[in-house]
Formats: sequence, structure tokens, C-alpha cells
Amino acid sequence: MDIYLKYFLIGLAIAMPVGAITVEMTKQGLKNGFIHGWAVGLGGMTIDVALILAMVFGFASVLALPFVQIPLWIAGAGFLAYLGYDSIKNADKDITPADERTNKSFWSTYRNGLLVAVSPGNLIFWVSVFGAVLTDSYSAGNKGSFAIAASGVLSGILIHDIGLLTIVSITRKVMSRKMIQIVSIIAGILLLGFALYFVYEFVIALLPYIQ
Repeated sequence: MDIYLKYFLIGLAIAMPVGAITVEMTKQGLKNGFIHGWAVGLGGMTIDVALILAMVFGFASVLALPFVQIPLWIAGAGFLAYLGYDSIKNADKDITPADERTNKSFWSTYRNGLLVAVSPGNLIFWVSVFGAVLTDSYSAGNKGSFAIAASGVLSGILIHDIGLLTIVSITRKVMSRKMIQIVSIIAGILLLGFALYFVYEFVIALLPYIQ
């Protein structure tokens, strides 16, 4: 129980800072409601679960290799730049009033969550946080601790997502269409900012190999 609580709090803490996933969740929640905002979060958690399974099967060391991480910086930048551009370009589209049912596909917003979550920052978090836990999990008959820690982190992220989207859903009811458009544009600018940061990290990571 202590392990679960510890990593539940870690998951909650890691989800709280405003990142690309939070920005996309908030935007989709405002434009299309709770379910679509949550679809983004579920897309992100799908990548998280995949990374946990990868580490269970011994791929953590592969994910930590520079020649694996470096291309992911530029790939992540591309995904975020695409989502940012789309958010600004279509700021006045796909807005569903709170009292109407949206026609937007659940899977399209889920896909956005997948694209945002495929980033080196996310990979590095899972490898670094769970690297030590994984080592301890398979020693001294303590094989269940990794699963408990993983479920704790995922529960923390899930509770954060539900709490955030509950607030967004309530706020959405009092926001005008114009206000939601402005939020969508701001979200797009933030996503482009994250994309530029990823490009910067790509260049920094690449410099030792080209000098």
C-alpha cells in the first residue's frame, strides 16, 4: 500500500504541470466536451502503458540509447507542430455548444493524445522513474512492486485528468464561442512552443556527434 500511495502521488504530481497533453486535453474539452478531452488523456495513457510493458520485457535500456532518443525529439516536434498549426487554423471549427451533441469522432481526439504522448520527455520520465523500481521488482522475491508502482502512477494521472476535465466541462458552459476560439489559438501557440523546444533539444543532443 505504501508503494502504491507513493507512486500515486508521483503520477498526480507529474500530471499537474502544464504540458502538451494538458493543453490538448483542455482544448478538446472546451470545444467538444468531457469525453473528447478524456480521449486525449486516454491516448496519452496508452503510450504510458506501452512503455511500462516495454520495460517489463527489458526494453528500457533500448529506449535510453541516444540514437533512439535523438530522432524522437524531431519526430515529437513534428507531431506537436502539426497539432499546434491545426489548433490555430481550425480555432473557429468543430466547436460544439455545451447543450448540443458533438459530431467529432472520439478516435480522432484519441489519436491526438497518442501523437502528443510520443515524445522523448515522456519516454525519459518512464525510463528514469521506473528504472530503479524495475531493478528492485525482480529481486528478493519482490516481483509485485513494479506492477503496484505502475498502477499507482497511472491512477494518479487518471485522477488528475478526470479532475481537470470536470473543471473544464463546468467552465465550458459559461464560455462563448469566441472565448473558446481564443483558447484554441492560445493552445495552438503553446503546442508550437513545445515543438520549438523539442527542436532545440534535438539540436543540443545532436551537437556532440557533429562537432
